[in-house]
Amino acid sequence: MLPSLAAALVALGLAACGDDDDPSPAGDSGCERVEEPSPKEVSLGRPTQEVRPGQRLTATVETSCGEFEIALATTQAPKTTNSFAHLVRQGFYAGLSFNYVKPEFIQGGDPSGDRTGDPGYFVDEPPPQNLAYTKGTVAMAKTPVEPPGRSGSQFFVVTAADAGLHPDYALLGRIARGLDVTERIAALASPSGQPEQVVLIERINLRPG
Repeated sequence: MLPSLAAALVALGLAACGDDDDPSPAGDSGCERVEEPSPKEVSLGRPTQEVRPGQRLTATVETSCGEFEIALATTQAPKTTNSFAHLVRQGFYAGLSFNYVKPEFIQGGDPSGDRTGDPGYFVDEPPPQNLAYTKGTVAMAKTPVEPPGRSGSQFFVVTAADAGLHPDYALLGRIARGLDVTERIAALASPSGQPEQVVLIERINLRPG
């Protein structure tokens, strides 16, 4: 998913030893060596609106490369952040990966593993017209044929200074802490977009504030 983002960004320029019961140690990348997750089919119902506009929510994303925090944009994107929070509470993201990695962005949250997966529903919420996809912006991925602001479960973090995109991708929030971790993941980029090393989303947790 998100070939239009990849095209836009390209036009502008992502076994260690040890006991079987222990996680593999980090390599030169600073990321733990993990296995590629198996594809999953998911079919969830559309959530009711539980997130209040302006409610302060932070998502902590724990990965095999470290953890980072997203301050969710509940004021500008109450529907999008509500859907994301719903998926987090369902444990949807645990065990998925960042399976599309470029130097300019990292993208994850696809249960299928081939950038076509979704949670079984979508949300439409046009992003702010003045939205700029600058470093640290977190937004939802979509295909070029889908309308602006449509989202499922896949999200991306901009790691370039400015991706230079039109405001077509639903806003999710901004990195509040751990931008260096997202850059560490982006450093695993390859020309194909398949990361040079598997990067696992171990879990995402929500907290107020």
